[in-house]
Amino acid sequence: MKLLSKVNIPLIVRIEGLLLLLEGLFMLLVLPFTYFYSGVYVFSMPVSALITLMMGFVMMVATRSHKNDKTTSRDGVVVVCISWLILSLFGCLPYLFSKSVPNFTDAFFEALSGFTTTGATVLTNIESVSKDILFWRSMTQWIGGLAIIAFPIAILPFLSIGGMQLFITELNGITYDKLHPRIMHTVKRVWFLYIFFTLLETFLLCLGDMNLYDALCHSMTTISSGGFSTRNANISAFSGYSQMVVCAFMVLSGCNFTLLLLCIFRGRFVAVFRDEEFSAYLKNIFFVSIGFVLVLLFVNHVGAATAFRQSFFSVVSCITTTGFYVTDYSQWPLFLLLFMLLLIFVGGCSGSSSGGIRVIRHLIFVRNSFLELKRIIHPNAIIPVKINSKSLTSNGVYKNIIFIFIYFFVFVAGTMILLSMGIDFATSIGASLGTLSNVGVSIGSVGPFGSYVFMPQAAKWILMVFMLLGRLELFTLIILFSREFWKN
Repeated sequence: MKLLSKVNIPLIVRIEGLLLLLEGLFMLLVLPFTYFYSGVYVFSMPVSALITLMMGFVMMVATRSHKNDKTTSRDGVVVVCISWLILSLFGCLPYLFSKSVPNFTDAFFEALSGFTTTGATVLTNIESVSKDILFWRSMTQWIGGLAIIAFPIAILPFLSIGGMQLFITELNGITYDKLHPRIMHTVKRVWFLYIFFTLLETFLLCLGDMNLYDALCHSMTTISSGGFSTRNANISAFSGYSQMVVCAFMVLSGCNFTLLLLCIFRGRFVAVFRDEEFSAYLKNIFFVSIGFVLVLLFVNHVGAATAFRQSFFSVVSCITTTGFYVTDYSQWPLFLLLFMLLLIFVGGCSGSSSGGIRVIRHLIFVRNSFLELKRIIHPNAIIPVKINSKSLTSNGVYKNIIFIFIYFFVFVAGTMILLSMGIDFATSIGASLGTLSNVGVSIGSVGPFGSYVFMPQAAKWILMVFMLLGRLELFTLIILFSREFWKN
């Protein structure tokens, strides 16, 4: 009770109520697909939408007289953490009502995996699931891709929570100067860019062998770095043209959205390619992909066109933590699989919809490691770490390096817990890394064409915590359980 007294409960309830209203409206957008395809459980989506809208309305009405004169950053952190849980709790209703999954744990797992853009699934025969449920499944990733917390930032400025503060909490990493003095304009531009890329990819996919339904579903899960597909064979079910379109937009999804805004709305095109994180991101994709091509050509004796397509697609899917696949890469040489795991660790750019540790942190770690040798030789010299010609504070460098070590520790701890539950070594590594990095598909039984359905229920709940840790980038969730956080 003491902890509850330190947060603004009416404010949090009001925000979550409005988020539920938004979620209910998104559910209503699925109804055309419900009635067009006339599934067996045609009532599942409208009933889910009705329950969600009613709960959101009740929460809003109950706090209608609340005054927002006492808000703190602690309220913001609590909102960030519980929003995923609340939305997933109601987002799992369509899975339960349609009987797409057998129990609440699996339904919550699928919903949370969607909203956190993890892409881990408990479905084994995806094509047997109703079309409207699969569309909702893709939409959960699209909503989560830009971070759910962008909703209250964009439409609840009157609640007096520091909008930019929460925005930066979600877009963790090295951030750029405010693109506009008012956060509302920044968020609107981000949403415009996000929607534009989604529609553009949908249009391009429709020019290939995808129908409008498949194109829209895959566009939503590409730009969000989600990885949910409407086919059992994933992206390998479609043509090479469609695969390359998806690959191109996966690259975009792994870019820093604030950097893209600078490029598009301020015309600073040169600044994009001068950005050291973005440059390292593209170099990682290019050089690793070329290495994969050579191995597939001369070791696996794959044709040149197939080698290029499979290599670039797989590398991009891993580094952006999207989780799409066009081949069963578990059949590739072992050292290629190890490289793919390393790519998942690296992740995309900060401020993107991808997961992983992020490229910027690796840049800081590598540069600080080399500079530390110089500091040993010249102990009196002040040699700062620089990114984009800007010196980072020692405290900033320290935090990013600590993040990498904690990330690795959590991954190892997760692997050990899964091993203790009787899960084999490869699958334990794959599931731990797959959920923590929000990539979903990994190695072992949770590799391509695999599923998390066989996991014990206790393991699924642990992996759901990992999804949240990965999406909130560890620190946001960890500090929620810190005694100092509640004291100060």
